[in-house]
Amino acid sequence: MAALNYHHLRYFHAVAREGSLTRAAQLLNVSPSALSVQVAALEAQLGQKLFDRRGRGLLLTEAGRIALSHAETVFRSGEELLDTLKGLAPGRRQVLRVGAVATLSRNFQLNLLRPLLGQAEVGLEIRSGAFEDLLGQLEGHALDLVLANQPATIGAGSEWQNTLVADQPVSLVGRKRATPLRFPEDMATEALVLPGRGSTLRAGFDRLMDAAGITPRLLAEVDDMAMLRLLARESGAVTLVPPVVVVDELEAGVLVEHCRLPAVHEAFYAITRRRRFPNPLLKLVVG
Repeated sequence: MAALNYHHLRYFHAVAREGSLTRAAQLLNVSPSALSVQVAALEAQLGQKLFDRRGRGLLLTEAGRIALSHAETVFRSGEELLDTLKGLAPGRRQVLRVGAVATLSRNFQLNLLRPLLGQAEVGLEIRSGAFEDLLGQLEGHALDLVLANQPATIGAGSEWQNTLVADQPVSLVGRKRATPLRFPEDMATEALVLPGRGSTLRAGFDRLMDAAGITPRLLAEVDDMAMLRLLARESGAVTLVPPVVVVDELEAGVLVEHCRLPAVHEAFYAITRRRRFPNPLLKLVVG
C-alpha cells in the first residue's frame, strides 16, 4: 500500500466528526463535491467503505470507526508535538499548566510544586475546579497535570496515569484543652467540624463512628479545605483534617493535634495522560 495521504485523513476526520459532508465542507471551506472526492480516495486506498449514508447524514462503518480512532490518535500526537516543541524553543519560558480540585489543600499544592518556584525560565498556571471538569481539560490538552485526592478511573484502553504522590494522616485538631480529648467517646458531645459527606475522609470517620455506635455532634460540614482550616482556627470546635492543611497553626500553637486517626487517611494523586511528548517540567513534580 502507498504511504497514507494525511490530507485525505484530515478530510475524513472532519466528515466523521460532523456526520455530514455539507457541515464538514463549510468547516474546511471547500465544496461538498471536492470533499466527497477526497474521502472516496481514502476509501480506495484503504480498500474499505468508511461511511453508510442514512437519509441526509453519514454513519461510520466498522472500518470507519477504526479509521477515526487512529486518525484522532495521529492528530492528537501532532498537537502534542507542536505544544512540546514550542515549549522547548531556545529562550522560551516553559510553562506547566496544573489543575487542582477545589477541595485540595493549598499547603499540599505548594509543597508539591515548590521545585518549580523561583526558576526564572519556568512558569506555572494553576486552575481550580471540579474533578471531572479538570480531567476534561487534561484530555483536551489545556492542562498538563491534575492534582486530586482521588484517582482517575482506569478502564480498558485508558490513557490516564495516576501517581500517588502523598498519603497523609488525618487528625482531630482544635484549641488547647484542660483535659485530653477521648476518642471516640467525646465525639457524641464535642462540637465537630467535618469534611463533606462525599469525601474519603468523611467516609472513613463515619465508619469509625458506626463501629462505635456514636452519633457525632456536628457544628459544620465543609467541602473546601481552606474553609475547613478557617473554621478549625476560629470556631473553637474539634476539626477533622489532614495536619498539612493547618501546619502553620500547629507550629504557632494556635491549634493542637488532639489525636491521630490511623484508620483514616487522605491520598493525593498527580494525574496525567499518556502522551508521546509530555511536558518536560512534569519530571520535576512527579518524577
